[in-house]
Amino acid sequence: MNPTERHECGADSVMIMLPGALMTPQHMAAAGLLAEVQRRALALDVIAPDLHAEGPDNRLALRALEAEWLTPARARYRRVWLGGISRGGQLALSCLAGRQGEMHGLCLLAPYAGGRITTNAIRRAGGLAAWRAGADLENDPDVRLWHWLKQPLPEVPVYMGYGAQDRFADGMQMLAEQLPRATHATVPGEHDWAAWLPLWQRFLDQGHFAAGAQEAP
Repeated sequence: MNPTERHECGADSVMIMLPGALMTPQHMAAAGLLAEVQRRALALDVIAPDLHAEGPDNRLALRALEAEWLTPARARYRRVWLGGISRGGQLALSCLAGRQGEMHGLCLLAPYAGGRITTNAIRRAGGLAAWRAGADLENDPDVRLWHWLKQPLPEVPVYMGYGAQDRFADGMQMLAEQLPRATHATVPGEHDWAAWLPLWQRFLDQGHFAAGAQEAP
């Protein structure tokens, strides 16, 4: 199991940032995700855990996320944000949409919207309101997310961005339509760090976290 990556500065806010499929917390650190927070001296701790050991079923990962990360974070921090990249973004959005646990905001970088079988079925039905999940609801995390999105989301700040040339951009556009109150951003790029890091930088520059945090001794 990959160890957790952290940036801690004694802040009262934390971002639990979930890696995508085939991505480790170390990939996120190497790409500069934590360094961008440190460089801005933001009052934000960042924790990048590894939940891949829970397998492809988001239900197991959601339970682990709540028990091992969100619940302890709420006991320590005043504000708990949740974020993720690709599959990690799907898991973060599933946590909010499925009312899996209270949080104060979401940061979604190229969140995976599910396979085209699911998104095409929603289009054929005439949109999400008319679509009905079938028997695969119990076993398919993509279907469960869209089923949850039929209900209004809890009102917390949501930031969502993706690369304009991302191979999953059509599904992400469908997600964006279900998040009308979110802050949306697109940048040139595909499904990789060339898009994700600028999107993360834009999020950090939005002013959600006061500057001036001091590094922990």
